[in-house]
Amino acid sequence: MRQIILDTETTGLEPAQGHRIIEIGCVELVNRRPTGRTFQRYLNPERAIDPGAEAVHGLSAAFLKDHPTFALVVDEFIEFIAGAELLIHNAPFDTAFLDHEFGRLPPPQRLLTDLCSIQDTLVLARQMHPGQRNSLDALCKRYGIDSQQRDLHGALLDARLLADVYLAMTGGQGALTLTAGGDDARLHKSNARKRTATVSIPVIRATAAELAAHEHVLDLIAGVSKGVCLFRDPVDGTSPP
Repeated sequence: MRQIILDTETTGLEPAQGHRIIEIGCVELVNRRPTGRTFQRYLNPERAIDPGAEAVHGLSAAFLKDHPTFALVVDEFIEFIAGAELLIHNAPFDTAFLDHEFGRLPPPQRLLTDLCSIQDTLVLARQMHPGQRNSLDALCKRYGIDSQQRDLHGALLDARLLADVYLAMTGGQGALTLTAGGDDARLHKSNARKRTATVSIPVIRATAAELAAHEHVLDLIAGVSKGVCLFRDPVDGTSPP
């Protein structure tokens, strides 16, 4: 299974107000293994960046003016993501911006869902941790993922962190190395057998005095419950062995 962790940075919050994507970051997973393949592009939005947005990601119009527009990178972007399952944190936000960028291109018109299936990892996190904070920063803390380098948001950095979070949420890194039939799996099973073989569980049986004390307590229970005692066989009135 091929999955792409995707994140974007933008000039503002609303594509309906003309805001644009200024960075795309993607990380590829195949069968839950990071392949090392990534896609990252800075984009010239051909418009001003809201001060609030720039404070979050630190990308200025001056820095971006010499980078390509979305139209110039769209073909390689589509080639990278096509046919994969996209994993996006708060997917409606990024999806709306990408669909807006696609809508600005010449025909044929397309939507992101025409190219990929989409899973919202924020929805997944809320299902797994109801009533808790499920931002990317909160999830990194919850799963012990180092995000100290994240002073500013960056699409590729956030995609890498989300990849770690997603793998931790859905089974952790253990599932990556213990592949069915692989050497690691055989080693793991062998070690498990060795650990099981060396464990000795002592069986300590009750003494006659302890059994007599137990029966005395059951007699008291039966006496105050009109003969009903769940700890004795209802047929012959004896305690189970």
